[in-house]
Amino acid sequence: MRRLLLISPLFLTIVGCRHAQSTLYGSGPAASKIASLSWLMVILFLAITAMMWGLIAFAAIFRKGTLEEHAPVDIGGGQKWIAFGGVAFPFVVLFVLFMLGLSLLEKFPLHDASKASLKPQILVVGHQWWWEVHYLNDNPSLQVTTANEIHIPSNQPVTIELESRDVIHSFWVPALHGKVDLIPGHPNFIRIQASHPGSYAGQCSVFCGAQHAHMRLLVVAQPPEEFKAWLNQQRQPAQAPTTPDAIAGEKAFLNGPCMLCHTIRGTLAGGTVAPDLTHIGSRQLIGANSFPNDSAYMEAWVTHAQSLKPGVLMPNLAAFNGRQLRDLVVYLRQLK
Repeated sequence: MRRLLLISPLFLTIVGCRHAQSTLYGSGPAASKIASLSWLMVILFLAITAMMWGLIAFAAIFRKGTLEEHAPVDIGGGQKWIAFGGVAFPFVVLFVLFMLGLSLLEKFPLHDASKASLKPQILVVGHQWWWEVHYLNDNPSLQVTTANEIHIPSNQPVTIELESRDVIHSFWVPALHGKVDLIPGHPNFIRIQASHPGSYAGQCSVFCGAQHAHMRLLVVAQPPEEFKAWLNQQRQPAQAPTTPDAIAGEKAFLNGPCMLCHTIRGTLAGGTVAPDLTHIGSRQLIGANSFPNDSAYMEAWVTHAQSLKPGVLMPNLAAFNGRQLRDLVVYLRQLK
């Protein structure tokens, strides 16, 4: 029973990683290769840890006595343990892992813009602290801009160009690929693929400021036909409000400070310094995927963004009274 109590926390920790951001469970070709190396490292760590505790237990249980019963320290001895356990063994383990890591890197070649197959399909721009997402197309009228939530077709490789407009960020969706940095003035690229439909959580993985922890992203893999339908819907202008509350909410949006920063296609709002809100109601989360996309959090975000995410460029807006705020949220949530 004691043994079960000792191993259960470790077991639950490893199993729980399946539902969190973890490199142990890959859902795409690249992530599966990384997961294999991650599992090897975990197993090696556990094996070496068990061996070390075994040696400690052996010394504690069987190597008892007094100083008079053992040879003096100054006559030598134990050098073989130091040479093997302290030098040779760690060197071999780390060298093997290093070579396996180099071999893994060779399977993810650097982007070659001369290859048409690697032409970026999506451009992701990192900001403090949110992700701007552009779906590229040779026909400008078919391009789409959204934020924080990236949709891709499942079982198809998608090449993404990465840029930063301020500081260094890092694009990381553990279930689909490794980390790739966004460096100001230096475009980077990543090619991701999801083996099956689903939602895959990710985040900026390098410290980029006070709200680095709230710079999350979400990749939604859909069956190809479903993805095409979603993309066609995103290309449409904002849905015109039909209810009295939504109509009043649109008026509050266009007459308030919101339109200075945000874009809603199909309206006069054309701000470019904040996320595009044309289809904000269709997104699963808000605040760079930090909070649920429901009426309560939407109201809190509009009026107290600095409390939810201190330092974000979104100010606390006290310009709306209670009725205006409710109408505004109704309008935003029907933008699907």
